[in-house]
Amino acid sequence: MAEEKLPRRSEDFSAWYNEIVSRAELAEHSPVRGSMVIRPNGYGIWELMQQALDKMFKDTGHQNAYFPMLIPLSFITKEAKHVEGFAPELAVVTQGGGKELEEPLVLRPTSETIIYHMYAKWVQSYRDLPILMNQWANVVRWEMRTRLFLRTMEFLWQEGHTAHETEAEAEAETLQMLGVYRTFMYDHMAMPVICGPKSDSERFAGALRTYAVEGLMQDNKALQAGTSHNLGQNFAKVFDLQFQSREGTLEYAWNTSWGVSTRMVGGLIMTHSDDDGLVTPPKLAPVQVVIVPIFKTDVEQAVVMGAADAVFRELKAAGVRVKLDSRDSMSPGAKYYDHELKGVPLRMEIGPKDVEKNTVVIVPRVELSKEEAAKPGRKQKLFVPREGLSERVRQLLDALQSQLFDNALARREANSVRGTTSYDEMKALIERDAGFIYAGWCGSAECETKVKEETKATIRVIPFEEFRSAVQPTHCIVCGGEARHEAVWAKSY
Repeated sequence: MAEEKLPRRSEDFSAWYNEIVSRAELAEHSPVRGSMVIRPNGYGIWELMQQALDKMFKDTGHQNAYFPMLIPLSFITKEAKHVEGFAPELAVVTQGGGKELEEPLVLRPTSETIIYHMYAKWVQSYRDLPILMNQWANVVRWEMRTRLFLRTMEFLWQEGHTAHETEAEAEAETLQMLGVYRTFMYDHMAMPVICGPKSDSERFAGALRTYAVEGLMQDNKALQAGTSHNLGQNFAKVFDLQFQSREGTLEYAWNTSWGVSTRMVGGLIMTHSDDDGLVTPPKLAPVQVVIVPIFKTDVEQAVVMGAADAVFRELKAAGVRVKLDSRDSMSPGAKYYDHELKGVPLRMEIGPKDVEKNTVVIVPRVELSKEEAAKPGRKQKLFVPREGLSERVRQLLDALQSQLFDNALARREANSVRGTTSYDEMKALIERDAGFIYAGWCGSAECETKVKEETKATIRVIPFEEFRSAVQPTHCIVCGGEARHEAVWAKSY
């Protein structure tokens, strides 16, 4: 019996998202409320994200380390803004080994406190700086409302933590790592994020400045995909992270922290996927090409499977992540549906006639604009010679990667509203989920809070120059006063 179709994005985006996560076998809820089991299909995407980012971190001079998951509660409470920001989300251990603990321990919501405590032991002189470290870990935040990948009680992430001699060096590091995230999201996720600083009310608890990369999802809500924080000297002062300067004085170090998480998998789903299932950018697809053999008789099977195995070995040797679907319990049509649902970028069909012609049929998961157009109601099919197949597959994977970025960028720009000067108009736009709303802001917390309370929209970023409108607003969209900034507003996850 054919599986029921997915809900349509336009009718119930939330149900559509949940069904893709489930049916594409990416993750599912665990017996512990609010936490998830990441299945191999989902973890495979996360592994490829890890590998790409880890190389980028190391290429910029960072090293990996690991710090304890259990943190003394007193560490968290040392930095007032930090504990205020995380207090509602803390999971606290009060017993261990059958006994009451002398001091409660917190399951790490983030690791600034334990890391800077250790840095204080390792740093005596300016010669010990900078420290450039990253850790891949899990964190626990006691969320009341959860959604797989987007917001769970426990999730996986990386958190970079650095210490520097000067504020200028810390600021350069903060912006460099924001740039690393942006490059990764453009080049690997095919997700055209916008970048800029957060408003004071939206910055990380205890930070001097917070910068973010923000994506626009297909339901026109914003997703904070990554953040980079200039922590100033706040944590250094609390944890006595001091060093002897070049002039012989005793100074506090300047710190940064930056992180992305498995939330990016949710962002990938909501940026690219369609009513047929998951769409995965080729650079992050655990399986880039699936080969589906087609035959009816035993004689045809021997010929087709021989050709399919040869193609499989050729592509694998060329570094393509390829799978040969030789399951005899499913028809070719059922396999098509299965791999389309799971987001495999290219499907390759090989039948008896293809073997005779020394060709294969390739079906891209998303139609490629520069290839022969698909007939109405049908998938785009490309007839490719066996000779030079590996190179052609590489070209198609690159083309699909670019196509997904172009599609997402066009969607973002079509749903970015600029030049709005009326607050009533802005509220109407937010009410109908119009996307990114660019508007003037006077910089006051009162105006920012008013918008949040009346519309549930927040300032996502104060965009960097390259993302700003050609004509800058002169007046605050809320109070009518002089605009200090152009801000991007949207509802968010």
